[in-house]
Amino acid sequence: MGHKSLATIIALQRKTTNIRNLCILAHVDHGKTTLADSLVASNGIISSRLAGKLRYLDSREDEQIRGITMKSSAISLHFPLGMNEYLINLIDSPGHVDFSSEVSTAVRLCDGAIVIVDAVEGVCPQTQVVLRQAWLENIRPVLVINKIDRLIVELKLTPQEAYIHLKKILEQVNAVTGTLFTSKVMEERAEKESEKQGPYENSGGEQIYDWSAGLEDTDDSHLYFSPDQGNVVFASAIDGWGFSIHQFAQIYSQKMGIRVEVLLKTLWGDFYLNAKAKKIMKGAQSKGKKPLFVQLVLDNLWSLYDAIVMKRDKEKVEKMVASLGVKVAARDLRHSDPKVLLSAVCSQWLPVSQAVLTMVCEKLPSPLDVASERVEKLMSVGARRFDSLPERTQELKKAFLECSNEDAAPVIVFVSKMFAVDSKALPQNKQRPLTQEEIAQRRELARQRHAERLAANQVSENPESAHTGGIAETAPSIGENSTGKGIHLESVCFMAVNFTPCREESKEHFVAFARVYSGVVRRGTKVFVLGPKYDPAQALKMLPEGCSSADALPSVPHMSCCTLDSLYLLMGRELEELEEVPSGNVLGIGGMEEWILKSATISTSPACPPFTPLNFEATPIVRVAIEPKHPSEMPRLVKGMKLLNQADPCAEVLIQETGEHVLVTAGEVHLQRCLDDLRERFAQIEISASKPIIPFRETVIRRPKVDMVNEELGKQQKVAVIHQSKEEQYKYPEGVQVDSSGLVTLTTPNKMATIGVRAMPLPEEVTQLLEANGSLIRTMEQFSLSMKEGKALEINQRTLESIQDFKGKLESHLQGRKWRDAVNRIWSFGPRRCGPNLLLNNLESYQRPSVWQCLEGERVPGTALRDFDNSIISGFQLATLSGPMCEEPLMGVCLSDSMDGEEKVSDGDSKQKAAQEPWGAAEAYGSHNKRWPDVSVDCYGPFSGQLIAAMKEACRHAFQHQPQRLMAAMYTCEIMATAEVLGRVYGVLSKREGRILQEEMKEGTDMFIIKAVLPVAESFGFADEIRKRTSGLASPQLVFSHWEVVSSDPFWVPTTEEEYLHFGEKADSSNQALKYMNGVRKRKGLYVEEKIVEHAEKQRTLGKNK
Repeated sequence: MGHKSLATIIALQRKTTNIRNLCILAHVDHGKTTLADSLVASNGIISSRLAGKLRYLDSREDEQIRGITMKSSAISLHFPLGMNEYLINLIDSPGHVDFSSEVSTAVRLCDGAIVIVDAVEGVCPQTQVVLRQAWLENIRPVLVINKIDRLIVELKLTPQEAYIHLKKILEQVNAVTGTLFTSKVMEERAEKESEKQGPYENSGGEQIYDWSAGLEDTDDSHLYFSPDQGNVVFASAIDGWGFSIHQFAQIYSQKMGIRVEVLLKTLWGDFYLNAKAKKIMKGAQSKGKKPLFVQLVLDNLWSLYDAIVMKRDKEKVEKMVASLGVKVAARDLRHSDPKVLLSAVCSQWLPVSQAVLTMVCEKLPSPLDVASERVEKLMSVGARRFDSLPERTQELKKAFLECSNEDAAPVIVFVSKMFAVDSKALPQNKQRPLTQEEIAQRRELARQRHAERLAANQVSENPESAHTGGIAETAPSIGENSTGKGIHLESVCFMAVNFTPCREESKEHFVAFARVYSGVVRRGTKVFVLGPKYDPAQALKMLPEGCSSADALPSVPHMSCCTLDSLYLLMGRELEELEEVPSGNVLGIGGMEEWILKSATISTSPACPPFTPLNFEATPIVRVAIEPKHPSEMPRLVKGMKLLNQADPCAEVLIQETGEHVLVTAGEVHLQRCLDDLRERFAQIEISASKPIIPFRETVIRRPKVDMVNEELGKQQKVAVIHQSKEEQYKYPEGVQVDSSGLVTLTTPNKMATIGVRAMPLPEEVTQLLEANGSLIRTMEQFSLSMKEGKALEINQRTLESIQDFKGKLESHLQGRKWRDAVNRIWSFGPRRCGPNLLLNNLESYQRPSVWQCLEGERVPGTALRDFDNSIISGFQLATLSGPMCEEPLMGVCLSDSMDGEEKVSDGDSKQKAAQEPWGAAEAYGSHNKRWPDVSVDCYGPFSGQLIAAMKEACRHAFQHQPQRLMAAMYTCEIMATAEVLGRVYGVLSKREGRILQEEMKEGTDMFIIKAVLPVAESFGFADEIRKRTSGLASPQLVFSHWEVVSSDPFWVPTTEEEYLHFGEKADSSNQALKYMNGVRKRKGLYVEEKIVEHAEKQRTLGKNK
């Protein structure tokens, strides 16, 4: 990058009003990087001829090979507009669903976004996702409808048809925005009504809710995209042209003498030009006239394409070039590819960079225009309200809004991700242009070396003179300059010294991708690094008032101090060193890898709260176990995986209990990229990855009425089932009893306690509710633990409201006789105390503290925890963490203890069958009762351990007594395909156990949109197979959606001849659930019942008669 342009950008960084931070968002292959190339070419960084072909911001090799963006990258551009000069901090983001986490990191740092939509494909699934992400981050979008050339060349639409098609696309985009806006208004109104405690209006005794109220009062006109508002550009980035109607309004204003304001209002819409009256009139559609947009804009474009691309009419092209006043080189006119001439003409007539950057500067906000609502949202970490934050923290809102560059302003920086950079790419390690003095010095050195080499050659040619000197003369010559050999050795040493550090420095360096929200960041400044769990209220109590990061301070949880070593200007593939960065700018910070894992907040004020976590749309679901090819390289693999975890916002690295190193990624493409990074960059070793580890869940269902072949389970079979269960009774281990209702009773080895457990399936709505509210359940659990320890954990009002709402929903879903008062009887959630399974306390003799005690305020007297209460919960947690089918976690299962009585004391009671004395925690915890040592430890080990094991086994046997099923992870799959390949798409889906949900045709095109669900277990290689079978005409988008019960029973065995024919060993269709279950059991080294040898014959040996 030239020094002049760098100096210009540094100067512009000070003018906060003229800064625009924006990202490019779109569905995959809608032309984001191609458009970015055109914008980069406008600054002379790349040639305009290479724009669209080079894909400058796709700096990775695999991005260039695959043709998709995988990492968001930033570049700063300078754009003059009128009397002002603007600094555009542009971030290009990926469109593939696997890399949507990169979109989240980009959106957080921006104030605006360019949303690109393909003119043929229209609004696609990822377009909706990015619009929602922009909405959630409260940033303003503008629209670019790209690839309009496809309407002319591929679809061969007329200008009139193209106009109708473009109107529909605008309607689709605005429909998505409208949905988001409506839901926001509804939420705000519901909150206000709940505060007033009067959401219902009583009229004649009926409850009426007025849903429309609130929408009419709110102004939403600025949210929608409309060409007359100037927030829409029509473009073809690959051909280098783009325009807003403002440009054509100015052109025709001069030609026709109509005011620009009138043309702006009428160029888009149902208006036409009355040639006789020389007036613009309304009602083009009803009168069958050409709309103004078609007549004045699209007709000209179509005739240009017709002359250059379709007919290649040289005379007409020359006339057009002359009338447009553009200069075209002779070689472009003679070029065999008409697209070269087209882009040469269009890039001068309607340059896309000019149209897009003008729209960005006029319509997108500067950092000074940040909404106070967005600031409050960023500062309200967790479920905290802005009002509940400390006073000093609330004062920082002013610093955010002012975005001040003064020295007194507190420095606030947010790091959205860490990205790896090769040490050679760092500015300090790059070769700089030499000055005249350095060139002269090097020339002199080269002359000296040449002279020395000649002298050395003369010595070698005259061996006698060299020999007479003997060894005594050669020894000092090594250190002297007069001898050739000495200089040669010295230069070798010098070269070795020069190149050794390069070998060492070939490691990866991490640069923090960040934005300054307040103050000026300078090199060498000491700052606080605040982790996501940092609490400013707690820190301000611990720290002295008026302290700064330069002082020696006591250690505060989730806060550390560090010095900012290097600041960089991000220029796509290159980095430029900076001394300081004012507020409102995007920057890179070097040397932060020790302090920041993935994202963090940096500030000079300890009152600054950590920013709210990023909204990730993709869920990491695909797991693989990784090991090095050579076991000695394990330390390098561990180090490499740590670096990968830091470099990728979505990837997760785990070490399982088995000792396996597991990598969790968002999808197949993401997985491939992570493995390539490990091999080539971070670990630099040969690694072997296992087949993807597919997650399953185990559950129970209600007793089915039909079997696998849809035959009703009649009375005879019921009798057979009862006999079978009686026979199976003998299979259970000693001490386990199962009655006909499914109650499992199990006695501990020392016969001191009996546990009774029954398993039931939870309603589907309850399972989903528990899974969605895991964080709330975790908060409740933390409160209960702190109460047990005698501490008080403060929970803010918003969280309490959420917990109350969660409890209300649970009560509404758990209705009926068997669920009576179930919500208040919840003993624990599991696994990991926050999962989608319940343990209910059915014991009247044991009233323990409620899991909802955070809502009750004070502890209810007389509800103390008894001894070994924790052992029962631990046994339940272990049982739900690994089920009996294939050691996968349970889901949607309710386990309840259902025994009570004097002879058999069950799990909630005092656990002493022999003693019969119900001394609980209130009396015996820490008491010196004589019998305590006898009960707590005996020949079978500690009694608490026996209880945990007994509870775990009882839960497993209770689970096994019910009809067991596997739950598979499911992807929602959206496929766009043409009518010719529809059958092939369906063939691939049905082969992979997919299920079609919806099929609709996209208006105005021959494209079909197919929505389906597909098991994650069947998804590997799915995208490649679809593309191969359809010759690239269909490409799927897979997003993790939900868990679904696999309908087939993995333990079902065919009994009749017909069943054996359909589902036996030689059948065409296999038991899908059994296949999945056996696959998981094999991977985990568990016993699998299968025939290893088939059709075995006795081995015959041929005897030789001698």
